[in-house]
Amino acid sequence: MVDDGVFRYLCPEPYPETNNEFLKVNGIRLFQFNIERCKEPFVTIPEETIREALNVVLDVNNHPLLIHCRRGKQHDATQHRTGCLVGCLRKMQRWYLSSIFDEYQRFAGAKARVSDQRFIERFDVSSSKR
Repeated sequence: MVDDGVFRYLCPEPYPETNNEFLKVNGIRLFQFNIERCKEPFVTIPEETIREALNVVLDVNNHPLLIHCRRGKQHDATQHRTGCLVGCLRKMQRWYLSSIFDEYQRFAGAKARVSDQRFIERFDVSSSKR
């Protein structure tokens, strides 16, 4: 169980009411960043939304935390939103790209997408707050 924690939810759909009740009872804050899923190969995740989410994730006042997408899992043939967010976080933590991509691929499995890895590679950490 997470005490005094923060949940990050990356989907635009309303958060399930039973989950909201659990969060309220346990004093856990929810930050929801609406990233639409997309099956189009050349449509990318909105960079500004990733930056907003990273600002929340990097704020130690929000720790401990859990980052997840709808129902805690990704969907087939969509952008791997959680993987992109964590990949950008790792980039800000100065991980080597090879290590970032290894972690991304391990957790994305068959859902790994070259376009997501390209998004992580091109993400400019110099313009993000730390």
